[in-house]
Amino acid sequence: MAILAQVLANVPTAPLRHLLQLAPGHVPDKAMAAVITQLLRGQPLKERLGVLAGRRISLFITDLGRELRLRITASGVASGWEAGADRPWDVRIRGRFEDFWRMAIGVEDPDTLFFQRRLSIEGEVETGHTLKNLLNAHEYDWRAHFNAVLDALAAPLPRRRFR
Repeated sequence: MAILAQVLANVPTAPLRHLLQLAPGHVPDKAMAAVITQLLRGQPLKERLGVLAGRRISLFITDLGRELRLRITASGVASGWEAGADRPWDVRIRGRFEDFWRMAIGVEDPDTLFFQRRLSIEGEVETGHTLKNLLNAHEYDWRAHFNAVLDALAAPLPRRRFR
């Protein structure tokens, strides 16, 4: 994972920044939810997220002036912009795009970013603390992810017996 993080740390982020700025409405929220849910396949973190099911998380990217709202579900993550939602978020994490990116690719851990006040949390303290601890403890398992994806792709295929 360290090699992948090093490679991703050197990828130009300008195209992604522009997409976030220019994308209409809640498209980025839906796209982010779909990507996160896909990446959770085969990960132990997916089961541990159940303690936060129903919670709404806001990622406010301060330098882009863009808010992404996500809702944690039993099966992953969904867009948090449902019609009629009585509250916009339970926890809001604020920070610059670059800091969110570095945390997402594993170059910097959440604790470092929070202690250096490059990311901040507001809202339900317990939910924020639980989320931060889950992210901090998670070591992404690419092999488990690929196995889960391949198993799902192979499931609809007829099974044949070979002798």
